Amino acid sequence: MASKSRGSTRGDDGLTGWRRERGDASLGEVNRSIAVPRSGPSARKLAAFIGPGYLVAVGYMDPGNWATSIAGGSRFGYTFLVVALVSNIMAIVLQSLCARLAIASGRDLAQACRDAYPRPVAITLWFLAELAIVATDLAEVIGTAIGLNLLFGIPLEIGVLVTALDVFLILYLQKLGFRYLEALIVALLGVIAVCFGVQVAFADPQWGEVIRGFAPTTEIVTNPEMLYLALGILGATVMPHNLYLHSAIVQTRAYGGSTGEQREALKYATIDSTVALMFALLINASILILAASAFHSTGRNEVAEIGEAHGLLSSLLGTAFAPTLFGIALLCCGLNSTVTATLAGQAVMEGFLEIRLPPWVRRLVTRLVAIVPAAAVTIWYGESGTAKLLILSQVILSLQLSFAVIPLVTFTASEAKMGSLVAPKWLVTFASLIAAVIVALNVKLLIDFALG
Repeated sequence: MASKSRGSTRGDDGLTGWRRERGDASLGEVNRSIAVPRSGPSARKLAAFIGPGYLVAVGYMDPGNWATSIAGGSRFGYTFLVVALVSNIMAIVLQSLCARLAIASGRDLAQACRDAYPRPVAITLWFLAELAIVATDLAEVIGTAIGLNLLFGIPLEIGVLVTALDVFLILYLQKLGFRYLEALIVALLGVIAVCFGVQVAFADPQWGEVIRGFAPTTEIVTNPEMLYLALGILGATVMPHNLYLHSAIVQTRAYGGSTGEQREALKYATIDSTVALMFALLINASILILAASAFHSTGRNEVAEIGEAHGLLSSLLGTAFAPTLFGIALLCCGLNSTVTATLAGQAVMEGFLEIRLPPWVRRLVTRLVAIVPAAAVTIWYGESGTAKLLILSQVILSLQLSFAVIPLVTFTASEAKMGSLVAPKWLVTFASLIAAVIVALNVKLLIDFALG
């Protein structure tokens, strides 16, 4: 769709705040493909919106979370539970803004950046978004490969290459319908929840210490080692690619265009993402609790590698079944996360650049960008290198987060861009505070790193 000059743009959505009209929707093959009842009980309407939140929630419990949570739990016990809680609250707020942006403007976050900023700014944001997705995909690829290695003995180098097959899984399920893809994700999430529930029961944590772990402490900010891990947890929890992904897949629902229908769609989409993210918090807390109770409380404070954690669980928990559950949950997490990261890569490429490639080419390119560095590190450094790469990837994500959060907050605060669905002032204030905290923590991390 042709652009119009600044100041005179009035898109087909009737909003005046964009520099250019919106183009074709990202993920066009599934856009508006799921019917939403126009009448009937609220539960039936809510059911139509359940799904995108769980695809987003996958990114909040991916293998990168495992690396940072295991390292944090084994080193500092239950202390980082408060970081997981605060990160989850931030995620709930930011994902609700993603749904608001998509429903009000008809644009996902990538399209919104393209349509709101001069081209050099948009291209810079695209590059940073791609960097974040590479870091995300890197963690998913490595996590899946480790899961295959732990369960089936497949060498890490081969496991990394096997993850490319998820491209064809996505294509097949989307051909059947986006609901089939969502059903796969939810089923795998259920398996993960059962696996961790059993493992935590085996670990028998000190529940008093668990509750105290949700209380804030200033040491997390003042101790550089703790801050590095805390930022890794933040980067692994509130992930940039999820903001792009959610604002795209919310639009798979065929909600109406009237203000009333949009408000109703926003309500149900927010319920979907909030409930799903509370589920993600449960999983993240379980990983931290398992690491703290199995490793930290037994004096094993330096466990940071997923493979090492897997090997220790049998002797520490007194059951040979625990490592198998750990491996199954990891493999499910990796499979889920590679699917959603690949979809996010597609949304970013199409939204920023308006590149329309055949679906299999687009997804294969997205996956290869992550597989190549993951394979190189795995072959060159082995398992110890992949463990360090996992944690580093999550810190990179945290540093990239500001470049997605700040545009999201400013867009949803603009009445010219959002119309009647502009975010209320209290929500803008809260979201702005979240953005400021993220920026401040990242600046401190960079200063600590520069000073050694």
